[in-house]
Amino acid sequence: MSTTSPPLFVENYRITFPITHISCVIFVSRNITFPTGNHIMKKAKYIFVTGGVTSSLGKGIVAASLAKLLQSRGFRTTIQKFDPYLNVDPGTLNPYEHGECYVTEDGAETDLDLGHYERFLNVPGSQANNVTTGRVYQTVIENERRGDYLGKTVQVIPHITDEIKRRMKILAENGEFDIVITEIGGTVGDIESLPFVESMRQLLWEKGHENALVVHLTLIPYLSAAGELKTKPTQHSVKQLLELGVQPDVLVCRTERPITAEIRRKLALFCNVQPTAVIEAMDLKTIYEAPLAMLKEKLDKVVLGKLKLSTKNEPDLDQWRDFLFKLEHPKSEVNIALVGKYVELPDAYKSINEAFIHAGASNECKVRVTYVHSEMLTKENAVKKLAGFDGVLVAPGFGHRGIEGKLEAIRYVRENNIPFFGICLGMQCAVIEFARNVCGLKGAFSTEMDPNTPYPVIDLMEEQKEHTQKGGTMRLGAYDCKLEKDSKALKAYGKSMISERHRHRYEFNDTYKKQIETAGMRITGTNPKTGLTEIVEIPKHPFFVGVQFHPELKSTVAMPHPLFVKFVKSCMK
Repeated sequence: MSTTSPPLFVENYRITFPITHISCVIFVSRNITFPTGNHIMKKAKYIFVTGGVTSSLGKGIVAASLAKLLQSRGFRTTIQKFDPYLNVDPGTLNPYEHGECYVTEDGAETDLDLGHYERFLNVPGSQANNVTTGRVYQTVIENERRGDYLGKTVQVIPHITDEIKRRMKILAENGEFDIVITEIGGTVGDIESLPFVESMRQLLWEKGHENALVVHLTLIPYLSAAGELKTKPTQHSVKQLLELGVQPDVLVCRTERPITAEIRRKLALFCNVQPTAVIEAMDLKTIYEAPLAMLKEKLDKVVLGKLKLSTKNEPDLDQWRDFLFKLEHPKSEVNIALVGKYVELPDAYKSINEAFIHAGASNECKVRVTYVHSEMLTKENAVKKLAGFDGVLVAPGFGHRGIEGKLEAIRYVRENNIPFFGICLGMQCAVIEFARNVCGLKGAFSTEMDPNTPYPVIDLMEEQKEHTQKGGTMRLGAYDCKLEKDSKALKAYGKSMISERHRHRYEFNDTYKKQIETAGMRITGTNPKTGLTEIVEIPKHPFFVGVQFHPELKSTVAMPHPLFVKFVKSCMK
């Protein structure tokens, strides 16, 4: 570490003394060591990411990018998301409301931002990584019913805020992480976000300035009539935070135009931050450019400096840069149709889209995804609407709406030897279509859509029949799957035992297993404990694979999912 003494400075009315020649003693007293290039810290540091002015600025991407930079320097980093809505989790939310529901290894139904976190860091999340207001209130009310508060009046402060703080600290207290980044959902000033902001304020005070900081994401709009960028929205946003007792340490400014040195000085002066802590975040061609953009702005160095952590290790981003190069310089191109009923909102299939990006880069191929609404597909127009595509993916979902269109899409690709990939309901539809049109089981269906079907080739799982509530009652999380020899799945994975994440209530009905396999559809993946059918294939087809699980949830930049990689490769031929 450098022994050069920086000048004494006053930041946010808190005096920070210079680090002198006794800096090593200070670090020892705080139980920080740096062995063999990796940072191991006994006490985790906290970073909070808030948003102002407007929603959808990209707090999740900024948080994931910062986490990636810190991780690349050797720090063990994780991210958690606190959402202000009263739903216990996103599991019962319509995808039109909230985008896709992301599922973790331990079966948590979470916000889609957790997908960004995992795709960037290649580190699995858990129940602790996503908390909603609903879950917080549920816990506090359960505690009150048990009498845990000894008859006291239960209030937002301290009981709700104490529960929020407890959950904010869970990941930091297990010793697995050096830095915990917490994204606060919503926008500063929203009524529903106030308990989270207050909890953050308290935790910042408790942990101290060198152990916790706030990164505030805001907007610098460009007014074409005036021909200039405007800082006033950001000033007002910071003012709202200050009124709540929180001084941001770093400003990340979303903007369409480059931020000048003058604007940085202006924001620094009126928002009580250092000019170096005003970070430019311009629009990018892809979210995967964000870590390198933040590296260029020295966001990681600014944050580490404020937390009094070493910047000695330079970021190791060689693999990330290699991925970006392949992404930006493809050698070929394929066109894939994504058939689903939520296609008006691409975020409903966010993980699938990202998995295609990963698989495309792995194959040095540009994957162009076209959304095809399953309700618009019929037997008469399927040929016209799907003609010209190199492959078709039938997406997951629930309910009867659009199901016949999915069946027609599968019939078309099966009969015309077009590569097919079915996920969850997409796999179930493949079984239904095969049963109807190949096995001759007229009226074959899932009991989800038709409880009175004469041939229930897809039926409610036995373990699900006792559940009457919707939320959190599906088959959720990671389960093992054993792959059969000479299967496309085994060739893709390169190993016979795998683990994948699930989110479903209905399953392949084994009563029809022999009949379907005799007709030419092979079951190539099963759960070794329950015998649940996980994967179906048609061996004589170039690529016809349906999976009961959700492979898209495990695809990352560092580890593109093998089934997506294989599917894209089959579409290239």
